[in-house]
This record gives sequence, C-alpha cells and structure tokens, in this order.
Amino acid sequence: MKRLSFIFIFFISLNLISGQEIDNDLLEIKKRMDSIKSFNANIELDVDISFINMPTKYGKVRYKQGESTKVTSDDFIMLPKRGLDLTLTEIFRHPFITVNRGEEYHKGVLCKVINIIPTSSKSNFAIATLFMDTKAKRIVKSEISTKTEGVFTTYLGYQNYMDALPAAIEVQFAVNGVKIPLRFLGKETEVDRKVIKQEGSKTGKIFLRLSEVQFVK
Repeated sequence: MKRLSFIFIFFISLNLISGQEIDNDLLEIKKRMDSIKSFNANIELDVDISFINMPTKYGKVRYKQGESTKVTSDDFIMLPKRGLDLTLTEIFRHPFITVNRGEEYHKGVLCKVINIIPTSSKSNFAIATLFMDTKAKRIVKSEISTKTEGVFTTYLGYQNYMDALPAAIEVQFAVNGVKIPLRFLGKETEVDRKVIKQEGSKTGKIFLRLSEVQFVK
C-alpha cells in the first residue's frame, strides 16, 4: 500500500512539473534581450587569480543573434564563456522549469529570485539562480551550478536605469574546476606555477567592462 501511495505521489509530481509555466518576468527579460539583434563594443578584461599576474587586456566584442559572441584583440584575451552570455542563450538552449524563491535585496534593489532547473540531460548546468530586477526588466546577479566546472557567480552592473546590456560584469568561480589555457594568456602575463601546485581550493574573479556600445539593426 505504501509503495502504491509513493508511485501515485511521484506521478502527480511529474504532472505538476510538466505543466508548470516558465516565470513570466523571466520571459519578459528574455523578450527584451531578444530585441537586441546585434551590437559591437570595446571590452576591457582584468583577472584576480592568485597565481596569475596579468595586465589589463583590451579588445572588441561583436554579437549577432544566433551566432557565438566574437572577440578580437591585438593580444590574446582569456574570456569566460559564461561571462559573455548576456542574452541568456545558454539557459534557454534546452527545456527547463522555474521555481519562485521569493524576493531579496541586491545592492539596494528588491529582486525577484527564481531557480531554473533543466528538464533535459543535454543541459550543461544542474541548477541556476537568477536575481531579477523586474522593474528594469534585467538580471543583476546569477549563480549557475555547472555539471563539470563548479559554480559561477556573476554580478551585472548597468550605467543607467534604461540599459539592457550591462557595462560591468564580474564573474567569480572556483579555479580548480576550470581549465585555464595558461600558455595563451598573452604578453606580459606572469604565472606562478608554485602556487598552482599548492593544495586547497582556489577562487578567481574576472572583470569585464563594455564601452562605446553600438547597436546594429
């Protein structure tokens, strides 16, 4: 009897999940980002990683809807793939459900917090938490737990209330789970290999700044 009750509850849960709608505020933000068809911008990159001493890198970024974001530079730029997913492409690539986690303040802004849980094994993340400024219709913080590279926490800063694209992006992550191409970090970069070999968890931060953004129709 207990087994039958468990099976009954299990199937009810499946029906609830399959019938659950995607959060409307997230869809509004996605709709706003989808209105951006293409843009070009200058980009600056800095890193805060214990074993890397790297000067500021400069380059240009080009985004076109439906294509991978492209970065060009006179010197190699190590860019976090997740840091440049400004239009939520990766999150929306495979089916998922959303769970409302209530509201929480982030830097003085009352945000709606939701969990995103993939329903497809093809997704490369296990769960994501988004902090949404529903009045400005944009995301100000995200925490993404990947299947192979650990947790990425991203903070998005905007120049003014009307901007859809952030001007400043900070990505925090555990260095241990990320493969950093050390030999491709560019000129004038110093790597302390003794620190790399030291045991213990290492964290890193990457700072991106966009400027002179030009939208292309």
